[in-house]
Amino acid sequence: MSFSGSRRPRSNSLSARWRRSFRRARKNAFLSFLIDFTVIVGTALVLSVVIKAFLIRSFFIPSGSMLDTLEINDRIIVNVLAPEVMPLERGDVAVFRDPGGWLGAIPTQEKDTLTEITDFVLGTFGITAPDSAEHLVKRVIGLPGDRVVCCDADGRLTINGVAIDEPYVRGDAAPSDVDFDVKVPEDHYWVMGDNRPNSTDSRYHQDLPTKGFVPVEVVVGRAFVVSWPVENWEFLTNYPETFGDVPKP
Repeated sequence: MSFSGSRRPRSNSLSARWRRSFRRARKNAFLSFLIDFTVIVGTALVLSVVIKAFLIRSFFIPSGSMLDTLEINDRIIVNVLAPEVMPLERGDVAVFRDPGGWLGAIPTQEKDTLTEITDFVLGTFGITAPDSAEHLVKRVIGLPGDRVVCCDADGRLTINGVAIDEPYVRGDAAPSDVDFDVKVPEDHYWVMGDNRPNSTDSRYHQDLPTKGFVPVEVVVGRAFVVSWPVENWEFLTNYPETFGDVPKP
């Protein structure tokens, strides 16, 4: 009886099975990598959105009202837990939406569909800040209940009767060229730019319904670091030595 050609040699059969197993393992390894990569990227994007919504946001500086503390086009990181979770303090650099009439008419720019989509995506993940021009950045001078006056006989601001020296004011500028005597209402702030001669801040909006005060509900948060450009990187202090002797109202 002849068995010629009835079956393949056993070694060839094992080799074929090994090759098939290797191909399946290689395919599974690639699929596993693809799944892991997708999960990692997806998780990072979700965390980015959550962080932006509940912890920090990024803004750029559109004007020179906070010179020399903040340069035009500086990018700042803002803690959005303030003021609801972490109350603002005197000297903090606050970012807030227009309380009404501060910015005037904001010019609109026509954007093509691709630019709008790009701005939306990058803004969602905190990479860019397309709405920065709709916000203002100023330093908190008066808290709710404070009486802020300009100026004493030495030309200094007083808060609750105590004169303050302001090292953050740009150059040799006076603390204010406008006299005022205000008491900050509850749930509001009195704010001023560090570039006093070139800052249309609370002093110049006292004829509006808010009387120049910034309501707490329009405050986005407290800026705590300059993140870009690299040469301008620094943490933003609230100058506790300036306000340390000011009593509570």
